[in-house]
Amino acid sequence: MTILQLTLVTFMCWISLGHGNGNEKISSDNITRILDRLLDGYDNRLRPGSGGGVTEVKTDIFVTSFGPVSDVEMEFTMDMFFRQMWVDERLKFEGPTEILRLNNKMVDKIWTPDTFFRNSKKSISHNTTTPNKLFRIMQNGTVLYTMRLTISAECPMRLMDFPMDGHTCPLRFGSYAYTSSEIMFTWRKGPIASVDCPAESISLLQYDLVRNTLSSEIFRSNTGHYSVQVVYFHLQRKLGYYLIQTYIPLIMVVVLSQVSFWINKESVPARTVAGITTVLTMTTLSISARQSLPKVAYATAMDWFIAVCFAFVASALIEFAAVNYFATLQAHNLKRKKTRQDKPEVLARTPDDGETVSSDSSPQEGLKKRNHSMARSELGDAPQLPIFLQQGSAFPQIPQLAGTSPIDQYSRILFPLAFALFNGFYWYIYLARDTMERARDVEVQI
Repeated sequence: MTILQLTLVTFMCWISLGHGNGNEKISSDNITRILDRLLDGYDNRLRPGSGGGVTEVKTDIFVTSFGPVSDVEMEFTMDMFFRQMWVDERLKFEGPTEILRLNNKMVDKIWTPDTFFRNSKKSISHNTTTPNKLFRIMQNGTVLYTMRLTISAECPMRLMDFPMDGHTCPLRFGSYAYTSSEIMFTWRKGPIASVDCPAESISLLQYDLVRNTLSSEIFRSNTGHYSVQVVYFHLQRKLGYYLIQTYIPLIMVVVLSQVSFWINKESVPARTVAGITTVLTMTTLSISARQSLPKVAYATAMDWFIAVCFAFVASALIEFAAVNYFATLQAHNLKRKKTRQDKPEVLARTPDDGETVSSDSSPQEGLKKRNHSMARSELGDAPQLPIFLQQGSAFPQIPQLAGTSPIDQYSRILFPLAFALFNGFYWYIYLARDTMERARDVEVQI
């Protein structure tokens, strides 16, 4: 290679290197000029197509965290990436890049939808360490605007079937000022895939997020008709906590109250204490079960179960009162009958029977001696019962009253049988309904 050729090659390489650096500089300058040209004469107070057609805003949601759900406040909380996309003809450009990736400072300089969440109680836009916003402009004027939000929205609940209940919590959003003739909201990926809620993002303790459904509605008010997008989150309550904390203790208290039917009817203190204790325990459980619920004016499924259990416990105490009453009544009748049978025999006694009657004694002294003789004969006729049967008895110790009361015998069978039938009926109704709802949700998802 000659010196001339070598010099020519070196010069061409220098030109190409210089040209490449110039391209990078020119590309950066071009982007700056593109942005300046886009904002030149741009009025961010006017929506795209103002005075002409309807501006279509496409939306989709990516849920990063769902929960918790509050029954008392009737609200739910979720953290999400909220995306909006629309076309602004004024932002079309031509240049070396297809997408302008810009920061949040550009957001305030162009028009953006005035979207707000209609049923939210509190909304937070994250600003740490910088406003969590993404902003991009395509060559055809399409704008992508994404922000990270935390929303606390109201969730109307009907707690008639609590704690076997399910709820549908809506999230509604739309334009605050523009009517449906100016801005129309649509789902960017269709009415199924526009809301992405991964399983790992669900942080619920008392509920299962079964599914979510989407819809588009028109909200009618005095100021006009507005386009509204709605996301329905379908929740189903988990029963495990309430089984452990409420249902099983209630069942055990009812069973404990029915154990008193097997205690001897002469043991009045034992059966009375057992009845009163179970009633007080049932009252405490019913109060604690309502603390986690709002003060609704109607009865829930748990309220019905508590009421029936309370009725069984109170009936066990009333049953012992009936047993004690009839046993006492029977004891008095037997004593009266025995007194009537022994009275002629006492009156027919003569002094030869061991009683010496003095001629000098008055009629009053003779009456006292006869009464003493009758009382002594009664004590001698009745055999003495063991001391543990005598204590706590509410009626005279009479051998004819020993044994189990017929009322207790019937109660030992009827009370457990009635409580078992109630449980079978109760759980069949509510669990069967819950199973059918879950099956329907699975069919909808398929």
